[in-house]
Amino acid sequence: MISPRGRKRAGSKGIRKTEQRNSAEWGYLIIWELQVRPEMAKRFEKIYGADGEWARLFLRDGAYIGTELIHHFNASGSYVTLDFWTSEKAYDDFRNRHLAEYEALDKKCETLTENEREIGKFVRVSSK
Repeated sequence: MISPRGRKRAGSKGIRKTEQRNSAEWGYLIIWELQVRPEMAKRFEKIYGADGEWARLFLRDGAYIGTELIHHFNASGSYVTLDFWTSEKAYDDFRNRHLAEYEALDKKCETLTENEREIGKFVRVSSK
């Protein structure tokens, strides 16, 4: 099972965007829930955070908007990642182009978590 890329932190980490991306409106969101091994929390937060290795991989694509890492208030090892993209097609195209790097980073991160699951993929409902 391919996991999300890692990012989570105590509290919420803001979406890291370049100046160009600030004006981009997200249209596609992928949410993952991860249970992190207690001894791996700091490393996990560094890799999965808004400035971490997953975000750096995603930044190779202009359709990537940003990532937020959220830590559960009462459950020390529980995190959620939010990955924002311009569209589902853009994300799928990115995955196809960078599958080897994605899978290598995912494999590298396996020891950080006890469990992970994709909560879902969502599209933005436009109010326009």
